[in-house]
Amino acid sequence: MKKIAVLTSGGDAPGMNACIRAIVKSCLHFDMQCIGIINGFQGLIDQKSCTLSYNDVNNIIQRGGTILGTARSKDFRTVEGRQKAIHYLKQLKVEALIVIGGDGSFTGAKTLSDEFDLPIIGIPGTIDNDIYGTDHTIGYDTALNTVIEAIDKIRDTASSHQRIFFIEVMGRDAGFIALNSAIASGAEAALIPEEITDIKELANNLKDLNKGQRSSIIIVAEGDDAGDAMTIMTKVQPFLPEFDLRCSVLGHLQRGGNPSAKDRIIATRMGAMAVDLLREGKTNLMIGVDGEKMVTCSIEDGIKKASIPNLKKLELLEQLRTKK
Repeated sequence: MKKIAVLTSGGDAPGMNACIRAIVKSCLHFDMQCIGIINGFQGLIDQKSCTLSYNDVNNIIQRGGTILGTARSKDFRTVEGRQKAIHYLKQLKVEALIVIGGDGSFTGAKTLSDEFDLPIIGIPGTIDNDIYGTDHTIGYDTALNTVIEAIDKIRDTASSHQRIFFIEVMGRDAGFIALNSAIASGAEAALIPEEITDIKELANNLKDLNKGQRSSIIIVAEGDDAGDAMTIMTKVQPFLPEFDLRCSVLGHLQRGGNPSAKDRIIATRMGAMAVDLLREGKTNLMIGVDGEKMVTCSIEDGIKKASIPNLKKLELLEQLRTKK
């Protein structure tokens, strides 16, 4: 194998650049050429790419985002679009494709592989950490630390003004960020998509808590069944007329920033391993991490099997907030 391509797809995540760097430098080490596809799968259809050199990736390990860009592609969802994509890859004489992204990106890659027999490797890059087959996805650790830093700052003003804050974090389908940031920041509760939210029970807990403390912090995953943070705050307000409630939505700041050391290391190891797997003739695999060990699973499992946070951590939150 002499030429492979790499693309980033879906939402950007800190550490993607570190992964691209590892892929390119590993290719160069083995006298292989690496083609960077610009703007994800749409770049295959628009025929936008570049040959990545050592200098192109030499100082990007510390940068957030992705130098290759990412975009949603409606065209790629059609057979005609995928035919254009594979035609361009053949035109470039690309022999395999590495896709860095989430389950939607993996679905696109697997479809391309199934239809046109293209060797592929998936690398999980998403701040939501909701991919089966890995303890951590690229970008999750950085996003978690960004959220915790923001919560710490909000708690300063919450305590000063005796307020209850509902802080919305990303997590449309998974509560990893909400649950673990709640524990790490000392929040009083985490509302996540995996559990049903009882508004009245939440209000009663807050009423009891705030009789003896200056503030409370509630972390809300954007995909919670009771609604977003503003909706939930509005539902709770009638039960707590004597308390000052506020809402803060952290939004896309969670995606940005320099990747943490952990994300840089995971991304680098995954990128290098992807090249090794392709050189060994292996395909349709997703790379993951299990503790300190690098592992693989079928990319189909990465797409179809669910990954959920440890819900026993909710019991821990309850234990730490209970007053006797």
